[in-house]
Amino acid sequence: MTTRTTWIWQFVLVPLAGIFLFPLLWMFSTALKPVDQAMRMPPTWIPKAYYAPLDGVRMRVVPRGTNAVAGVIVATADNRLFVPDADFHAGRVRIIRTLRGAIVTNLVAAQLIKTVPPGFVHVLEDVDQTSMAAQRRWDYVAPALLETRTELAWRNFLAAMRVIPFARYTLNTLILCLLCVVGTTLSNSLIAYGFARVEWPGRDFYFALTLATMMVPFPVTMIALYGVFKSMHLVGTWYPLWLPAFFGGAFNIFLLRQFYMTIPQDLTDAARIDGCSEWQIFWRVIVPLSKPALAVVALFQFMGTWNDFMGPLLYLNDQSKFTLALGLQFFQSQSGGTEWHLLMAASTLMLLPILVLFFFTQKQFIQGIATTGMKG
Repeated sequence: MTTRTTWIWQFVLVPLAGIFLFPLLWMFSTALKPVDQAMRMPPTWIPKAYYAPLDGVRMRVVPRGTNAVAGVIVATADNRLFVPDADFHAGRVRIIRTLRGAIVTNLVAAQLIKTVPPGFVHVLEDVDQTSMAAQRRWDYVAPALLETRTELAWRNFLAAMRVIPFARYTLNTLILCLLCVVGTTLSNSLIAYGFARVEWPGRDFYFALTLATMMVPFPVTMIALYGVFKSMHLVGTWYPLWLPAFFGGAFNIFLLRQFYMTIPQDLTDAARIDGCSEWQIFWRVIVPLSKPALAVVALFQFMGTWNDFMGPLLYLNDQSKFTLALGLQFFQSQSGGTEWHLLMAASTLMLLPILVLFFFTQKQFIQGIATTGMKG
């Protein structure tokens, strides 16, 4: 490949890589934002902190927009403070908006507290950026007095681990990943060996039938499989999530079979002449030579189990047994208004083990993929 061709490919692939990395960068950026900037439009890629003088003291604040009405602050009969969005006359507010966004459409008795020049910025004193409920006292400040600093909210990660039982979900997910990886590597390696190195009637037909099952999507068999586990009284346990791994999968069988067929037949023939049984040939000859392919299968299974959402959603109903994927969805649904900064922080923590695992195993992964199906 010439230097010019290399530059052309890099020119094409680098923007494509940026497109694929965009969701990851957005997730990580949101995880480091304070709560008021998490869903701001247009989005803020680099989290910022705002400071303004309140009562002569420079405090961290949350800008809430510019006063578009006549610059008035009113209080209702029950001593709640509001910024009127519409008519303020004769001591009454027709449409008002509270600091938390609730809209009151009926006439409410109110009195004028103060007036401010038009264009001032409405701010809230920020006590703790991890929660909207922690924001209190509010005021108006001139835009020139509002100081902006770049500040990353690393505390979001600790807050997410406190709000979500992250340690329990992580342990549950790791246990399931370990069981599935062990079951997958054992079962698929044995089945693939039978298809690749053992002669038996109908072998090619059954191998083709096994590959045909790859065309059947999981939603087709989902209800029937659920009925099977329900009849065995296993719904609500982890058994439906790891037990199928011990019965093989078409893709992994195909991958390992193709790798086994690249191993010279002379090695197994020599071992057979030396008196080795089929099990000894498999365990002492095939498995040691198949470590790259087995590592690929184990890595695929680990990532699939770690990210699996549909399986735990179907079979688990006890929160103490939830995995990370299901636990994050449960947190989102139970919190009412989603705290996106905490959800993205927890999602980032969930993604880190996969990135670290791939980083340290990429050599074996690439070697296993590259050598599968090669003769010699």
